[in-house]
Amino acid sequence: MRAIEITQPGPADVLKLCERPMPVVKVGELLIKVHAAGINRPDVFQRQGSYAPPPGASDLPGLEVAGEIVDGDLAGSPFKKGDLVCALVQGGGYAEYCVAPVPQCLPVPKGWSVLEAASLPENYFTVWSNVFDRAHLSAGETLLVQGGTSGIGVTAIQLAAAMGHRVFATAGSDDKARACEALGAERGINYKTEDFAAVAKALTSERGVDVILDMVGGDYLPREISCLADDGRIGLIALLGGAKSTIDLGQVLRRRLSISGSTLRPRPVAFKAAIAAQLRQRVWPMLEAGRIKPVIYRTFPLEQAAQAHALMEASTHVGKIMLQVI
Repeated sequence: MRAIEITQPGPADVLKLCERPMPVVKVGELLIKVHAAGINRPDVFQRQGSYAPPPGASDLPGLEVAGEIVDGDLAGSPFKKGDLVCALVQGGGYAEYCVAPVPQCLPVPKGWSVLEAASLPENYFTVWSNVFDRAHLSAGETLLVQGGTSGIGVTAIQLAAAMGHRVFATAGSDDKARACEALGAERGINYKTEDFAAVAKALTSERGVDVILDMVGGDYLPREISCLADDGRIGLIALLGGAKSTIDLGQVLRRRLSISGSTLRPRPVAFKAAIAAQLRQRVWPMLEAGRIKPVIYRTFPLEQAAQAHALMEASTHVGKIMLQVI
């Protein structure tokens, strides 16, 4: 099969088209003929040499795919050969064939193309796990999303807004701030020209926001604490702004604040299966009803994965960057 491999750690051009053996399907897995795959920031980190695949995972990049089931452990599963599914995987998505654990596969939502469905798994599993399971965003509460025009950000804005929450989001330009608002954010905040903490407090009558989805870390953390409501929660999912921070623990104690961090890729299948079940029950109906729309910025053919990575690193996109495999 054709695939994209990381020839050595480095810039985008270390991604090269290659020939690889077909993946071997194990018990509890499905073999998917990949139609499309999503590009995600962890793929960039892996290419740069700072995010190794978990033990036993494919060394090929790619954490989400969609396509046709062609083989696998179908007994007792809700699927059959020929079904179109999207799936969260630990690696191997940049290829013509990929294996995925049965519980991490979901049907392509009705009304969505296979390409659009491939944009779902990594972001939706991540947002659901961190915003709703870990940070417990509840009825009547507010959400601040850092990086609102990223794949994660777009997902968090749309999902929380569709569930009736007030959502605010940061972005790096006025145009991107307006794009966040078009996606459902009540207010997009240009973090280059505005103090996001002050704006968030003003928008909540100085009460503060209940939950913050943070992919920045670093010096954002003390500012986020300053604009959290009492009993507020921060869900930390990446460290684009650095791994070190100095915070006022007195505020954490006095105001009963919570800071939670997590990574999804190394978690066991059972953990991801529980998220998939929640998505199938609570989110897929919203997708199929058109309450949430796909947001795909640009699609590249598989052999242009390097150009796709370069675009992601430029951070000019709004939404998902995709690879079309067939």
